[in-house]
Amino acid sequence: MINVPNTITLLRVALILPLAVLLRRGEFGIALALFVVSALSDLADGLIARRWNLRTRFGAIADPVADKLTMLTVTLLLAFDGRLPWWLAAAVVTRDVVIVGGALAYHYLIGTVEMAPSAVSKLNTALEFLLLASVLAIGAGFVAGGTWLTALTLTTFVTIVWSGSHYVLVWGRRASRARRSRSAQS
Repeated sequence: MINVPNTITLLRVALILPLAVLLRRGEFGIALALFVVSALSDLADGLIARRWNLRTRFGAIADPVADKLTMLTVTLLLAFDGRLPWWLAAAVVTRDVVIVGGALAYHYLIGTVEMAPSAVSKLNTALEFLLLASVLAIGAGFVAGGTWLTALTLTTFVTIVWSGSHYVLVWGRRASRARRSRSAQS
């Protein structure tokens, strides 16, 4: 069902290509503005969906996919440009592949996956956004880099590993319980 929150999510997906083009051209100021608009629209669609009870299965799937595609695109292009370390980009990609792969495995082997972001995942997303926005702002010449950027990069890396491990642990336990429950019923 297409409603206002889902339309906003689809518009966020449509922003990914122009954002990528701006990054490849080195137009970091405009890219930063578009990245912030994307993040604010993510907040808006969630608030609207909750406030007016407009949650849909499509939105539950499309919203995090739009977020991941946006963050991955910016992360990889900034790493490709040498503005982010490759080890951080690899950690972001690995975490997302593990989470998506785990969700697909759970869905096909166990049952329906009702993903809800954990507190550590929300912290990770906020830090990833802050880091990417900071790197874009540095690229645009709005702020100067420094040791604070290194600290933010390392802190973000810690939350990537922490949130990825947390998802594996939580969903591994759920899968184990579901399998035990099935075995007990057989």
